[in-house]
Amino acid sequence: MKPIGPYSRYVKKGGFIFISGQLGVDDEGRAVGNIELQTRKAIENLIAVIKEAGGRVEDTVKVTVYLRDMRDFNAMNIVYSEYFKKDPPARTTVGVAELPKGALIEIDAMVKV
Repeated sequence: MKPIGPYSRYVKKGGFIFISGQLGVDDEGRAVGNIELQTRKAIENLIAVIKEAGGRVEDTVKVTVYLRDMRDFNAMNIVYSEYFKKDPPARTTVGVAELPKGALIEIDAMVKV
């Protein structure tokens, strides 16, 4: 998905790829359903940007997850664990009042190159 503001999808600097927040939205910018579906889509969007930037998912060192409702933490965590099984990256999860496009989740990451 094309950025919705004046920012880059990713920046490569100092041996890392810094990936901007990826929402649980489709290519047209529409939220894709409940927290499980949006988590899956946000991670798939994140993975697509990692690959586009020339990185590898297994080299992800830090992830930040933004949830519109912290009651979705367990459901998000179940889906998240499907993608980061072995040596998962460090992670911070925070609750936020609102996200762009009405999304329930946004995920950003740092990947070592």
